[in-house]
Amino acid sequence: MESWGTSVLSVEDNKKGASRSDKSERSAKAQGRKTSAAQDNSVGNALRSVYQQTVNEDVPREFLDLLGKLT
Repeated sequence: MESWGTSVLSVEDNKKGASRSDKSERSAKAQGRKTSAAQDNSVGNALRSVYQQTVNEDVPREFLDLLGKLT
């Protein structure tokens, strides 16, 4: 009977160990999402910066001349 009780305890311990590893895996996945979100933010910031620089640039004289010919 003692070995049966020991087996039951070891099964329960294995379940607890599995739930801990599941939590670790979920934590790692969540951390990966945080990293991905941080990367998305940095890419988004870089794109906004490039866009803003482009908007702030002067229109080249050649384009203005071409536009003048259209009107």
